[in-house]
Amino acid sequence: MSHAPVIAAVDGSEHSLKALQWARGAALRHGTGLLIAHVLPDHAQLYAGRRAALHDASEPAEYPDPVHDWVRSMLGGGAALPDGVRYESLEGSVPEALRVIGAGALMLVMGSRGRGGFASLLLGSSSRAVASTAPCPVVVVPHADRDAGAAGSEDSAGRVVLGLHAAETPDDVLSFAFAEAAVRGTTVQVVSAYAVPPAPALVIDRPFEVIPPEGLADEGDGVPAEREMLRSQTQRLAPLRTRYPDVPVEQAAVPGDPAGRLVDASRSAALVVVGRHHPRRTAMSLQIGSVAHAVLHHAHGPVAIVPTLKDDV
Repeated sequence: MSHAPVIAAVDGSEHSLKALQWARGAALRHGTGLLIAHVLPDHAQLYAGRRAALHDASEPAEYPDPVHDWVRSMLGGGAALPDGVRYESLEGSVPEALRVIGAGALMLVMGSRGRGGFASLLLGSSSRAVASTAPCPVVVVPHADRDAGAAGSEDSAGRVVLGLHAAETPDDVLSFAFAEAAVRGTTVQVVSAYAVPPAPALVIDRPFEVIPPEGLADEGDGVPAEREMLRSQTQRLAPLRTRYPDVPVEQAAVPGDPAGRLVDASRSAALVVVGRHHPRRTAMSLQIGSVAHAVLHHAHGPVAIVPTLKDDV
């Protein structure tokens, strides 16, 4: 049981309704509180600033917040609620306001698109910005067009899929995936990808890492690169198996693109968990890695982007 709350970021859209439902289930599973956060739109923030500047007592003390009423109606349908549900209206930009409030959260849950997003976008700008900067794990719940056929965004059906780079994925990412599987009573499926040489016809003055022919076969028993990847996985997973002895683990080492493999796995997963970026990247580089970026844009179910949470990792 955790004392850190699950935060649901809402704006009154259907996308944020799915996030609210997912966050409610997560808070119940973890036995913790649910904080529902709404970043006020610009016109409401301007009203509050104008009223404060003019000291006009004749104006209402607060700008009406229809999202608050919407949340109350959504949670009043008889579904089980976590202990300690509260609502907060926030000011500032969406990424900054959620970054600040997420400092002490178990996780922050939001929809893949907000009320202002273009229908053609797979991932809204606010979702991408929050996933890139929040100090806590961010779960992005996709809209209906993308989650058809997935295991379900609210219940505990399906595996927790962990994208693992054995040499670079921080321990926090592994811990989050195993904790989620434990509270769901499900399996962690660990997916790692190894590079394969491209076909000769595709090589046009481009450097690439080649697995020599002698490395691609071993008396017909498999690929040494795959066995080495599985060995590295096993070594990284050993402490987590000890900490979570009741969580079944499935290991998979696959050739090719890791993002594509994780997107495929998301069709039957309860949650896909990936790290936000590689620890060896500098502060001047992208804050979200290419694999996390691709999975966020194309996964068919909820995706958790987990930052490095400890300074010593």
